[in-house]
Amino acid sequence: MNRTYSPVKTAVFLCLFVFAFFRAFPQGNLPENVDFWSDYGADELSAAITDRMTDEELLAQVFMFGWAGAEPSSLLKRWVTERGLGSVKVFGWNTDDIHSVARSVKTLQEESLKGRFKIPLFVATDQEGGWIRHVKGETQMTPGNMAIGASGYPVDSYYSGYYISREIKALGINMNFAPVVDLYTDLKSSVIGPRSFGSDPSKVSILAEAFAKGSMDAGVIPTAKHFPGHGDTSLDSHGKLPVIDIDEETWRRRELVPFKFLIANKIPAIMSGHLSFPQLQGDGTPSSLSKKFLTDILRGELGYEGLIITDDMMMNGATEYAGGLARAVCMAIEAGNDIVISSSTAGLNERLWTDNLSRMSSTPGFRDRVRDAARRVLKAKLEYFKGSAPAPLFPDAATIGQFIPDKEGEKFFLEQACRAVTVYKGEDKLPYKPAEGERVLIAGPFLSLYSEGKKRYPKATTFHYSYELAADRSNYDEWNAASLVSVARNFDTIIINVWDEHTAGFCRRLRSLGKKVIILSIMSPVYVMEDFDWVDVIICGYSYSDYSFKALFAVLAGEIKAEGVLPL
Repeated sequence: MNRTYSPVKTAVFLCLFVFAFFRAFPQGNLPENVDFWSDYGADELSAAITDRMTDEELLAQVFMFGWAGAEPSSLLKRWVTERGLGSVKVFGWNTDDIHSVARSVKTLQEESLKGRFKIPLFVATDQEGGWIRHVKGETQMTPGNMAIGASGYPVDSYYSGYYISREIKALGINMNFAPVVDLYTDLKSSVIGPRSFGSDPSKVSILAEAFAKGSMDAGVIPTAKHFPGHGDTSLDSHGKLPVIDIDEETWRRRELVPFKFLIANKIPAIMSGHLSFPQLQGDGTPSSLSKKFLTDILRGELGYEGLIITDDMMMNGATEYAGGLARAVCMAIEAGNDIVISSSTAGLNERLWTDNLSRMSSTPGFRDRVRDAARRVLKAKLEYFKGSAPAPLFPDAATIGQFIPDKEGEKFFLEQACRAVTVYKGEDKLPYKPAEGERVLIAGPFLSLYSEGKKRYPKATTFHYSYELAADRSNYDEWNAASLVSVARNFDTIIINVWDEHTAGFCRRLRSLGKKVIILSIMSPVYVMEDFDWVDVIICGYSYSDYSFKALFAVLAGEIKAEGVLPL
């Protein structure tokens, strides 16, 4: 019997065969001993590894724990070695010795690579610049986001992200919870304040994207925060759940704008905030635990494909609503978070572990969600660690001094601080040059305030009071205020440092003296924007970094001209 060859039939047969093969063997031909470092694509390898993981291995990849003390505890090391913990976070209470930080990161990464799949850790921190600087030691105190907003140059934001990231990368830190893209909407906010680039959604979008690009170019994963927007509240979610009572139209034209812009520009990670938007979700569910916000809007509507990471779950704003930490963790995962943060290291058998592990066994949908989160984490790790310039897995503590502080960064941050300085009042009275015999008092708590002031005004006298005045507003504060007024009577000009409502109140007491008063405002400028019409000069610098004080006095003395514009 003669048979004719049919290319069409052959092609159909091959297609059916390939379809049946991959349906029966979804991992393709990946060998059984595949691990993180096997030479396959990120999509294929992340799916293969998660398919082979136990429930314990999947759930562990979703957690990020911090540690207290100079070095990681034995408990945290056990989480890495026995459970295959996915990520760790470096908090500000263990970073005065950056050499110790580097050694700790190296030790934890060495332990992580001993696991069955040899999966490295994400090592994260909060190094936003300016006020929030969790890695301390010799890292630089920068002018910060509001100073960037005042200068208005995207290049300033780019290089801020770049140089900040170069420093922490040298320590083996590969993820940064920055930039802050919250708008400075509520001017009474003490939790956001100068962490924000400003109040204009479009400008914040551009500056935040530039910061993120600089971070990525330096080799550190940026994280936009706090979705869906923390700027319109004066409350801190560490203490209680902030309620942001705005309608959906306002939210979409304001808070959502920077996140949409960053998603369009492929931001790799977004942090969910513990925030309540009652007009958007009437049952009061915090946005960090809300499927509507994270799955329906962030994933579905906006098409976001990167990592979603919770803010610290130890904050009362999340746990109180859920009724406990274990339940809050479950809700966070179900809502769509891929990484769940706890600032403290949980016990190996705490309920946040045992309850959710049990739920994986009893609820297939929950296990699928955990598996999806673990796959996203693995894919992000594969793309990062096999990319062009990841942070070192094993940082060398002996060479840290070559990278921190960043020498190029030092020059840049001084220039950036100078571009940011804003004259809010009294430009016609600048530069300030004391007359012969004029008595000058410089009042505030910072060494660089005194040193930079004395360089320009060597005969000035200094008056010190504590930066932490708000910690005790009783007799000690009253004594400081009364002492300031008493001393100021003997001077012709008072140069005073203002940074919060409390120190603004100190300054107001000088009004009755009839002296020349010059305010050097740092941090948020909102405290000097009202009730200071009697003051001669107000100059804003937005940070208590040495760079900012150098720039403030340079403007005051006429060495440079202020270029900054108030970003509110």
